[in-house]
Amino acid sequence: MDDDRPDVLLTGLLFYDLVLTGLGKPPTPGEEIWTRGMGCGPGGIANLAVAAARFGLRTSLATVFGDDLYGEYCRDVLCDQEDIDLSLSRTADGWPTPVTVSLALPHPRLRSSGGTPIHDRALVTHGQEPPYSQDVLMGDPPEARTALVHIEAEPREWLAKAAANGTQIYADVGWDPSQQWSTDLLDQLSLCHAFLPNETEAMAYTRTDSAVAALGTLSELVPVAVVTRGGDGAVAVDQITGEYAEVPALDVDVLDPTGAGDVFGASFVAASLGGWPLEERLRFAVLAAGLSVQHHGGALAAPGWYGVDHWWRSAEDPGLRRAYGFLEHRIPADVGPPVRHAPVTPPAGPPPVGPRASERRH
Repeated sequence: MDDDRPDVLLTGLLFYDLVLTGLGKPPTPGEEIWTRGMGCGPGGIANLAVAAARFGLRTSLATVFGDDLYGEYCRDVLCDQEDIDLSLSRTADGWPTPVTVSLALPHPRLRSSGGTPIHDRALVTHGQEPPYSQDVLMGDPPEARTALVHIEAEPREWLAKAAANGTQIYADVGWDPSQQWSTDLLDQLSLCHAFLPNETEAMAYTRTDSAVAALGTLSELVPVAVVTRGGDGAVAVDQITGEYAEVPALDVDVLDPTGAGDVFGASFVAASLGGWPLEERLRFAVLAAGLSVQHHGGALAAPGWYGVDHWWRSAEDPGLRRAYGFLEHRIPADVGPPVRHAPVTPPAGPPPVGPRASERRH
């Protein structure tokens, strides 16, 4: 009998993202900077949902849309363009869809081990607390093969319900603004199949001084532990199979890192559902994340099978051909149509000369 459960169940806050790239440096008070690129589209929890759906996973999303143009646009993109099930989602009357302006900035000093500049992000968000909580949206969550979850200090009731009905929980975590990094949060890993923090978060929560040491501690708490390392790749342990893997990142030109961690997580789940060996799962997730940072961030940077296939067919480096040779047998025969990236409006030419634009507006 066919398994008609969702492959991935998701809930969380959705944003309308406006991403500005090519800034070179952050603006200072009173200064106007012209950018070389811009992209817009759904963000937040949509990053995970689109990344999963583009790898052919049946994806069910529970979120809140505002009853405004931003909410309508995001709903249309997710449902009509990306074929994501929104039956658990709600539109809230009189509630504005959160809007984030993201400035993608190259770090003035840091580079990856491959020499690629590491990018920072500066974010400004307008929004309000959503009128429906995750637990209200989920209720008694439907049975699903996996759930991609962002765990927080306050446990969500739906998470235990989902784990109890057989859903494998893949979790990540975010920055702790209090910088207390309470280890109580790790108690929730008892519900999880996998945990995928970045190295800063992993070291902070485990009180260790390296990604590998943090991985060792986490591997005692959850069956599959992964620590992402940005421009230095990722390390992972699968206690079920006894595998350990460490893989480097791709050496790529980074346009915008927004959502790369979400693409990594969704890609790791897609490979895990396929039953791949740990090193293949990790390389595939690193590849997908690396492809995503070459486009304007948010949900629509996710490469999907089409993007992975295009990369594999054009890859000429012998080392990469050897390392990623498994793709020859993993990429499906039908990779689907080209993915649609975030609408971009780069300037037609160099910024205008003469009086500053702000002066001309007065």
